[in-house]
Amino acid sequence: MSHALTRTAVALGAFLGTGAAAFAYGSLIERNRFTLRRVSAPVLPEGARPITVLHLSDLHMAPWQRRKQDWIRSLAALKPDLVVNTGDNTGHQRGVEGVERALDAFNGVPGVFVHGSNDYFGPIPKNPFTYFTGPSGKPKRSPDLDVSRLEALYDRLGWLNLNNAVGALEINGTHLEFLGVDDPHRDLDRLSLLPGALDELRENDDLYDLIPEGDDGRSVVTVGVAHAPYRRVLNSFVTQGATMIFAGHTHGGQVCVPGYGALVTNCDIPRRQVKGLSIWTHALKAAYLNVSAGLGTSIYAPVRFACPPEATLLTLTPLR
Repeated sequence: MSHALTRTAVALGAFLGTGAAAFAYGSLIERNRFTLRRVSAPVLPEGARPITVLHLSDLHMAPWQRRKQDWIRSLAALKPDLVVNTGDNTGHQRGVEGVERALDAFNGVPGVFVHGSNDYFGPIPKNPFTYFTGPSGKPKRSPDLDVSRLEALYDRLGWLNLNNAVGALEINGTHLEFLGVDDPHRDLDRLSLLPGALDELRENDDLYDLIPEGDDGRSVVTVGVAHAPYRRVLNSFVTQGATMIFAGHTHGGQVCVPGYGALVTNCDIPRRQVKGLSIWTHALKAAYLNVSAGLGTSIYAPVRFACPPEATLLTLTPLR
């Protein structure tokens, strides 16, 4: 073998070896390196008591994933004031069994939820390189996961269903009003329903009677909740007065390049906002946006790199 061929073979072997090592690390270690991210956002009225929000997203749960279930259960020790769940919790025909085991620990903690497509449709094998051509497609097939059992779990927990709906909670003396949509990635969002529903909520919900007469509205905090952070949804939430928005779906890119970040977002959000806390502006208004990198992966793509699975403990604090 010539020296040139030898050098080529050595280089190819090193490249393949590095790739294999990176895959092994991403699938065996980082995928299970569950991380709690702590951030804060000043959106509450002046003088209000802080509110701790546990943001969970993209569990993609399979029944055998006991380590992930145990880690999520352990978060109940944080004693959050509120849980926000932004969907894609199941990732297997029997995934809801693991979700029940993980979330039962939060019984008695107020919460809200929306669905992602993987709460309706089980995962299928796909070519990961297709994500570089744009958001993943929307194959036409019937739902095959037990979303009714999942909703029954949320109902037992007392969590508000925000799928194309609104709701309100009083937390630590602050009135929170929520507006949410079903999964925008599957075009299940019905944004046109929200303005009227919000007006009706403000007129009829007894919680609004607790707001002092003559209050100028600053004691009411509007929160938007969606699975996939598409621009049309974020813009609509800001237009409706949201000052805090929660979303998931992106997996933070899932496989990232150190020093560069995510390669894809699987939606139309800017790549720099694919995960973490940022500011979303629209029509001279702004809201804090927290995009969770999520806690799971598809069972057909069980790897993360430079993007560990995460939950977020976000503390809402008073305006200064």
